[in-house]
Amino acid sequence: MALAAQLLTLTKHEGAGNDFLVVVDPDDRVRLGAPAVRRLCDRHRGVGADGVIRVGPGRDGAQVSMELRNADGGEAKMSGNGIRCLAQAAVGAGLVSPPTFTVATAAGVKTVTYQCGDGVDRARVDMGPVRLGEERPCEVEGWRWREVDVGNPHLVVVGGQDPSEVAVGVLGPRYEASRPGGVNVEFVTRSAPDELALRVWERGVGETLACGTGSCAAAAAAHGWGLVGDHVVVHNPGGALEVWLGRSADDPVELAGPVRRVAEVVVDLSTLPSGAE
Repeated sequence: MALAAQLLTLTKHEGAGNDFLVVVDPDDRVRLGAPAVRRLCDRHRGVGADGVIRVGPGRDGAQVSMELRNADGGEAKMSGNGIRCLAQAAVGAGLVSPPTFTVATAAGVKTVTYQCGDGVDRARVDMGPVRLGEERPCEVEGWRWREVDVGNPHLVVVGGQDPSEVAVGVLGPRYEASRPGGVNVEFVTRSAPDELALRVWERGVGETLACGTGSCAAAAAAHGWGLVGDHVVVHNPGGALEVWLGRSADDPVELAGPVRRVAEVVVDLSTLPSGAE
């Protein structure tokens, strides 16, 4: 007699083209190891996503918690687009209620301001302070770069060249490997007053259509160089995100953008590879 399948329900969401599979797990029962996450995120042999997020029970005074794994199965501390996708899933499941709620992440407790829309919702997230590293000599003439910490590491490369003309698939993995453990890499140019154009290479994922923490890092770096003001529109390939910078280094940065529920997915857990790594 065949055993009943163990089914797991996930929802898929996207924020400016950055897509995530979300597991709502308020009872803290679901554990997905790196091999299972890699299979789920595979765009040919799985569902396809830039990462998998688990919405867990509240902790550290927050109403819910966030556990994030990138498409390669590796754990990540924070994602600006990912937390907006989590917010939509948590609101849909009735775990939290708009307009404001809190989420515990590996980068600290974040406050989300959520607005329901007609098909596309909008979320604004307190991302915490952004730390600028020292500017370093750049190997490409006319470009400048510096590391930025947004709870996860970034290397922001700013220049006059349109990011659409940059060989991101070549330079991205090279620069990612320039730091132990890897680094997210943003290729940025000033496209208009207080506006930036960006392409991003995310560690553990590759090039994505958008990056929330990367947009914050790019805005902070460009502001440090005097290229933009305190409110910056960052044009990712998948859509525009807004960043509000604090007046001092210790002030939180806020990120806002759209979020859309794409689908509900039911997966037979027996079809996924097991193991922690």
